[in-house]
Amino acid sequence: MMGFFLGIDIGSLTGKAVIIDDDATIKAQQIIYVKKLPIHTVNALMEDVLPKVGIEDISEVTYCVGTGYGRRKIPLANETISEITCHGTGAHHVLPSVRTVIDIGGQDCKVIRLDAKGNLKNFIMNEKCAAGTGRYLEIMAKTLNLTLDELGTLSLKAKAPLSLASKCSIYARLEVMQLISDGLKKPEIAAAINRAMAERVINLAEKVGIEEDVAVSGGVAKNIGVVTNMERIIGIKFKKFPIDPQIIGALGAALIAKRAYQKLYKEEKN
Repeated sequence: MMGFFLGIDIGSLTGKAVIIDDDATIKAQQIIYVKKLPIHTVNALMEDVLPKVGIEDISEVTYCVGTGYGRRKIPLANETISEITCHGTGAHHVLPSVRTVIDIGGQDCKVIRLDAKGNLKNFIMNEKCAAGTGRYLEIMAKTLNLTLDELGTLSLKAKAPLSLASKCSIYARLEVMQLISDGLKKPEIAAAINRAMAERVINLAEKVGIEEDVAVSGGVAKNIGVVTNMERIIGIKFKKFPIDPQIIGALGAALIAKRAYQKLYKEEKN
């Protein structure tokens, strides 16, 4: 009988689920905005993703690993693993050449260094401030009355990009409000926001060293403005994941679930 291995990644802004089979092929995936409680997010994910593989109940899943900001509140998970390990595992699986993974989540930013076998060499995380996270971009987009996608694409139209002096997201928002009041155009302001974000992330990455190939995971990977600025700052063209970069952590969790079950099965057999 075919096994189904489930990875659930509950972040601060979105919940992700990936189901793989015995061959580690992705059979189903889902991304939703988080609900008020993590369990509600998990239930909503299961309602969407389980029918895609033809099963109705979580008991039919062979093994499940939870990860992310809310991983300790996933009652159906057989075990929980840190998002650093899961993002590294998922990234190496779909892009074996990757050595530096930049994961920008809703409330933190992580830079992960991998060796040729996908093992963790080093990492650094910034979670003390909203600056340099998806939350920062969300705040700025709302201030400009833009969607997150618009914040990225609009910034590429800037003819004379500005610079934001404020490092703190609260003061940066006030600075942006002043720029709006001064009549500056949205593309220029959007470019300044994305540039500031890129600078903070690269400053963090340089503390652990940046080794090619470099790839960006998480929802912010879809913001072309931030990604383009990061590439310009360090002079490296990033590699693109062959799958949605937002499910890399959930995929890693599913892969770890598969390995954990295989190890358990071998132990029971012996």
